[in-house]
Amino acid sequence: MTDYLTATMAMLGPAQHRYTDPAAWDRLHAQLGVRLPTDYQTLVDAYAPIRLNSHLSLHHPATDRWNLGYWIRETAHAWSEVPWDELDPDEDPRLLFGLPELSFGARNGPWPMASTDRGETLFLVAAHSTTPWLLVEDGGGGWARYDMSFAEWLYRYLIGEDMAGPHTAAFYPGPVQLLRLPMTADERPEPWSGPDRGM
Repeated sequence: MTDYLTATMAMLGPAQHRYTDPAAWDRLHAQLGVRLPTDYQTLVDAYAPIRLNSHLSLHHPATDRWNLGYWIRETAHAWSEVPWDELDPDEDPRLLFGLPELSFGARNGPWPMASTDRGETLFLVAAHSTTPWLLVEDGGGGWARYDMSFAEWLYRYLIGEDMAGPHTAAFYPGPVQLLRLPMTADERPEPWSGPDRGM
């Protein structure tokens, strides 16, 4: 069986660990009232704040700029403002996936984890369950469920599979392109490439 965390980090290259801070995760989990998955924490600590293959952004809980806690709260608030009862049934994740309610950022609700500049948002659902799962909105009202870890989702995203529903692949051949996000107004984004992956 594939170790998706190891396989994903092999594609991304050596971990940077620029902002690793266990206390920042403890504070974030206390504020949210939920623990984010260990593989997600490992990848965020290793590389974030970062943009992968020009689209997918990951934030970090220990930074002021690109702060994960702030982004989660703001994103959950924005999604909580959606008038869910006005949606067509084929755009309502409650009906599509049997969710009793959509309480974004609440104990049993969807928790934003990552997003793309294409409008896609990745959520963790049932964080307190022994079998949490991922829910992705494609930026246009379509939803898809993925019963897998974040590391597996990211691995499949990076190799070009449809990971936000049908026809949503964002495949780039060659090494994964990484972009370190600037931490001050004076800094510029810093691009680099992962190792060759034979693609």
